[in-house]
Amino acid sequence: MSGPALLEDILYPPLDPYDSGMLLVGDGNRVYWEQSGNPDGKPVVFLHGGPGSGSADWHRRFFDPAVYRIVLLDQRGCGRSTPHASVPDADLRHNTTWHLVADLELLRKNLGIDAWQVFGGSWGSTLALAYAQAYPAAVTQLVLRGVFTLRRHELEWFYEGGAAALFPDLWEDFVAPIPVLERTRMIEAYHRRLSDPDPAVHLPAAVAWSRWEASTLTLLPDPDRVAEATEPEHAVAFARIENHFFLHGGWLREGQLIQDIAALRDIPAVIVQGRYDVCTPAMTAWDLHRAWPEAEFVMVPDAGHSVSEPGIARALRAATDRFAAL
Repeated sequence: MSGPALLEDILYPPLDPYDSGMLLVGDGNRVYWEQSGNPDGKPVVFLHGGPGSGSADWHRRFFDPAVYRIVLLDQRGCGRSTPHASVPDADLRHNTTWHLVADLELLRKNLGIDAWQVFGGSWGSTLALAYAQAYPAAVTQLVLRGVFTLRRHELEWFYEGGAAALFPDLWEDFVAPIPVLERTRMIEAYHRRLSDPDPAVHLPAAVAWSRWEASTLTLLPDPDRVAEATEPEHAVAFARIENHFFLHGGWLREGQLIQDIAALRDIPAVIVQGRYDVCTPAMTAWDLHRAWPEAEFVMVPDAGHSVSEPGIARALRAATDRFAAL
């Protein structure tokens, strides 16, 4: 798709990639990547959310194609990367935060890029922070949206009942596949079903997991987004990968990404946060802002979580336009 209709006057025009390929990253995984925009321009890498959502062609449009060399990729197991996590016997042992950080660094080197701007939202902000803290010299600027750091209380808010205070009707649908006695640990209960190779078990769980998130992403309901998210192959890969990461706390120390922010002090950054974000509430972006006052902080007053909401998209494009001159 070229992008949500509401964003046509905000984003740059659609464009096609001039180069693409599959990067062998080890453990039997191949990661899809592409480049668009100016081959001699300022490098930027777009990190999609989830984990497990994959990139979309309209993600290229946050960047001035005359200025930027735009790199997109599908992280392990999703999108056009293989093996896809939707296959019945999907093995996610080699799909962790640190595998993805290593994949990014391998891609940067293979593309001959000295350093690049890193742009990530939701889970993409998590991966952006982890990568930048591991390889600060490889990062020119950071643009973060809907900040998520996988602290325990962040996960409990969305998957263990906190967000039910705002969406009690949708929460009923989310807990429906799980027997009452298992509902005190929803992430673990879903993991047992999502890892079952039987489609009769994992598919309904995947659709319910994906519907819960897609239904709460935006300030107002977006039926098209929900329909896209619950398409069976996408839903299974998305739910399996996301649940796998959340079950293991992203393989991060509790609070690690905020505690280790000193490594990023000298990197110009913009943090964009929707005031009414239910998936990744503003408390996390605010905690990051307080720990990292050098980064510009933008609270969008009329937005939820989704990158496709006009206020969010406008703030993100303003950030990439400003950084284009650096």
